[in-house]
Amino acid sequence: MHPETSGLRETSNTFIEIKKMSTSKNILITGGAGFIGSHLVRLFVKKYANYHIYNLDKLTYAGNLENIRDIENYDNYTFIKGDIVDKEFIQKIFKEKKINAVIHLAAESHVDRSISNPLEFVMTNVIGTVNLLQAANQNWNEESDNLFYHVSTDEVYGSLQDTGKFTEQTAYDPHSPYSAAKASSDHFVRAYYDTYKLPIIISNCSNNYGPNQFPEKLIPLFINNIKQKKSLPVYGNGKNVRDWLYVEDHVAAIDLLFHKGKLGETYNIGGNNELTNIDLIYTLCELVDKKLNQKKGTSKQLITYVKDRAGHDLRYAIDISKINNAFGWKPSLDFSAGLEKTIDWYLSNEKWLKNVTSGAYQDY
Repeated sequence: MHPETSGLRETSNTFIEIKKMSTSKNILITGGAGFIGSHLVRLFVKKYANYHIYNLDKLTYAGNLENIRDIENYDNYTFIKGDIVDKEFIQKIFKEKKINAVIHLAAESHVDRSISNPLEFVMTNVIGTVNLLQAANQNWNEESDNLFYHVSTDEVYGSLQDTGKFTEQTAYDPHSPYSAAKASSDHFVRAYYDTYKLPIIISNCSNNYGPNQFPEKLIPLFINNIKQKKSLPVYGNGKNVRDWLYVEDHVAAIDLLFHKGKLGETYNIGGNNELTNIDLIYTLCELVDKKLNQKKGTSKQLITYVKDRAGHDLRYAIDISKINNAFGWKPSLDFSAGLEKTIDWYLSNEKWLKNVTSGAYQDY
């Protein structure tokens, strides 16, 4: 479980939470060299000296140790290179490092890549998750202080029309191989809770943005393209709507739920920032033009409309009432402030951006 709750005991088909304080943990964070993962690893390493953070990452195209270079020499931090699909390797980590908590972020997450290579997404997002669940189930017991925290996406809920928001009760309706694989992993996490009493929490987040994001995603991709005077490809008519969550707000919510969330529950984490893609792009162009001392409207001339993505969901919107009512959590940054911080970071870290730019895909 987590510092506030310990083992689950079954009594007459009900689960009773046993309170037990824990001051130290060996936490396995998967995907900790990626975008969201690197921010979470940094937060936990710096904030919790009594936790030892084991960062497990395969270091694919989206994993970059430069994202966490500033904490690599901390005494309570260890990096492990490896693949969650390798079940023997995962079992070895749990046994040797005495892992008693997991925050699972490792995933293939780029929708366009899932369309061209769905099997890779099944292996990492589904099989990899089950390997971690199985290792936790085999190495933990009911008296121990454990938690399996699974980080997921709002895309598992499918698509909204012009009104309404996703809640924790929204039925799953994934439309891409990526979201189908994440939906499957969510179901497996819940199944391990129901079947094996494994202590779990799931959170589903909206589109993240901020520093260190791999530049296949809309915001870093377009910042880079504007600097390089390359085209800004917009899917369809650009009217698809997304909710935008600043990455540091997201990891703060994960920190909160890891320590105070109710076992077996799902929590939606969103930014309360709904924008059409084209409105976001217009705003981005205007801000980057200003920061590069370019004539207003210069970057908008780079916009081109391209064939829409297959199965492109129309609208995502997250209802954060549950986490807000339970813990008072809400985003700390409005979108304009978060976007300015993000643009400033990318413009100030040209070397980082150049080193990781692939240009092979775009994803938003």
